Amino acid sequence: MGDKAKEHPGAAGRATAADRPASVRNVVLVGHCGSGKTTLVEALALTAGAVNRAGRVEDGGTVSDYDEIEHRQQRSVQLSLVPVMFDGIKVNLLDTPGYADFVGELRAGLRAADAALFVVSAADGVDGSTRMVWEECAAVGMPRAIVVTHLEAARADFEEMTRICAEAFGADDPDAVLPLYLPLRGPEGPDGHAPVTGLTGLLSRTLFDYSSGERRESDPDEERLPALEEARNRLIEGIIAESEDETLMDRYLGGEQIDVKTLIDDLERAVARGAFFPVLAAAPAADGTRQGLGTVELLELVTRGFPTPLEREAPRVTTVDGRPRELESCDPDGPLVAEVVKTSSDPYVGRVSLVRVFSGTLHPDETVHVSGHGLADRGHEDHDVDERIGALSAPFGKQQRTLTHCIAGDLACVAKLGRAETGDTLSAKDDPLLMEPWQMPDPLLPLAIRAHSKADEDKLSQGLGRLVAEDPTMRLEHNQHTHQVVLWCLGEAHADVALERLRSRYGVQVDVVPHLVSLRETFAGKSAGRGRHVKQSGGHGQYAVCEIEVEPLPGGSGIEFVDRVVGGSVPRQFIPSVEKGVRAQAAKGVAAGHPLVDVRITLLDGKAHSVDSSDAAFQTAGALALREAAADARIHLLEPVAEVSVLVGDEYVGTVMSDLSGRRGRVLGTEQTSGSRTLVRAEVPEIEIGRYAVDLRSLSHGTARFHRAYARHEPMPPQVAEKVRQQAEAG
Repeated sequence: MGDKAKEHPGAAGRATAADRPASVRNVVLVGHCGSGKTTLVEALALTAGAVNRAGRVEDGGTVSDYDEIEHRQQRSVQLSLVPVMFDGIKVNLLDTPGYADFVGELRAGLRAADAALFVVSAADGVDGSTRMVWEECAAVGMPRAIVVTHLEAARADFEEMTRICAEAFGADDPDAVLPLYLPLRGPEGPDGHAPVTGLTGLLSRTLFDYSSGERRESDPDEERLPALEEARNRLIEGIIAESEDETLMDRYLGGEQIDVKTLIDDLERAVARGAFFPVLAAAPAADGTRQGLGTVELLELVTRGFPTPLEREAPRVTTVDGRPRELESCDPDGPLVAEVVKTSSDPYVGRVSLVRVFSGTLHPDETVHVSGHGLADRGHEDHDVDERIGALSAPFGKQQRTLTHCIAGDLACVAKLGRAETGDTLSAKDDPLLMEPWQMPDPLLPLAIRAHSKADEDKLSQGLGRLVAEDPTMRLEHNQHTHQVVLWCLGEAHADVALERLRSRYGVQVDVVPHLVSLRETFAGKSAGRGRHVKQSGGHGQYAVCEIEVEPLPGGSGIEFVDRVVGGSVPRQFIPSVEKGVRAQAAKGVAAGHPLVDVRITLLDGKAHSVDSSDAAFQTAGALALREAAADARIHLLEPVAEVSVLVGDEYVGTVMSDLSGRRGRVLGTEQTSGSRTLVRAEVPEIEIGRYAVDLRSLSHGTARFHRAYARHEPMPPQVAEKVRQQAEAG
């Protein structure tokens, strides 16, 4: 890598359909918001000859972040695919958002890719969320490399950033995180900052000078050789330590000069199997019309060091009824198995599905089986349907370039799959199969909405359905207790994008309303009530009297109705009427309008009239009796309590526990986990954690995660209950 220059490929950089998996590389770019991922993708596309200037395609649009929302927010909010050709290899660059709210798009990119480029800014360093993604990649053995950007920033120090990366990413083996090139700085400018003008290849001992706008080779200056040799020796030792040739280290320590080709071959093998993680530097040209510094070197690493789809283990596949099915790894002639990794809507084309083919070959206009299982809890019903796909294409900004096919290992956009949702499996209609869905983050920020007008109400259901079909990290809830429509999101930015898409893409205007938790009511002690419903206004009248006793029951008991009438004071046919009446009143509430639960209602006595008593009269009397019993009793307001588990770095444990206590939470215990993290378990009232997804991110600087699950309802403290009642009356 870096031992020979590449010619600018010009128009050959435009990606077409791949003919064999070995000529494909699927690479996801990962990094925090503002690290320069999108700018790097555009610079790589320019170097590969896919665009005429940085980020621009033939129609003047950008190659990435082309969505109107991304332009307005000035950040990536969705996964973007940019396919380019370099040295005869098709490179699918998957640009992911860096903001935590869009981690679902990041997960989709990791699913579609075979290797990852971690982009870190020399100005900002490595944040906690990037470390967590690194650990996720390490857990599945995904090959990785590190790209340092923003070297033009004041006080940017590549050597220091390399040390920080080794510390952050090389906990087990710091010598596996080493640079392949050393940046060369030019003369200092008026601001005292020396710009990076070139790179020195450590293995080849070659200087690649970009100062003229073209990549030119030369020998490094004599005064730089000592520092170069020191870094080179450390790199060689790091490569040899990961070599599969066990004799190489003995030969090296014995003084043998290992030839460069052997070192490069070993380096490429170590990178491909995820044992060595090279650090590179990259910077786009300032005018956006020339090769960016380090972009050729980076593309060389991707095409020569990153694994092909053939080297990825075949995914777990079953039949739609759950029977395991063996699958050959990435066989274009095998059974069709593809996965929808992203779904979007185009105003002209309709629904467009970005698909990764894992086995077989996908052709336009063929009928495929679309299968989606396992996301019913997020508003996605299980489905198995046959659909005819439309055209296949490769995305490039807003353009779609037609493809004749898509083989195993490649990615393509599929049009006109009306039922396909993100995470669905595409397979042959006569051999339907199902891939195990990837892990999705739980949406934990509730957004209660209602239609702005009657016209919006008519379109709301369809718009929300399309929204959650595109993004499985959202969950749609129609709460039967609060009668609210709730869209569960990952954070405020995620919610903002959802509302913007409803408005701009689906023409639905909604109002955000306060999110309500499902409160309940119960009796604090025994009470009695008498319901008397007597009316006589000529003709057939109404007559019903009943006496009841109400007593509290343990939590979770619901409503228990007991008949203890003796002597027939309430005719047998009207006892179910009394029960129906008290249950209807209990559902409406007896104090603050919340459902009554966990009580035993005993019918003790009553009176009836041979002519005027009726089912309706005894229903009304039962309701009146319950209301009278409540008027003479102390009523508890019950609130839902959630079991909360927070996984947080050890340095933030005290802060998190203190915050939970401030939310009326009870900390149940802590448990040490791997990676210097602690699992904090607590019970917290749900009314106190409506915005916890946002607040926890702030408390832990984006490094903590939490899970919540309903535990039970329990009495709300009197002062809090009174405040809730006052808010309800004011509302």
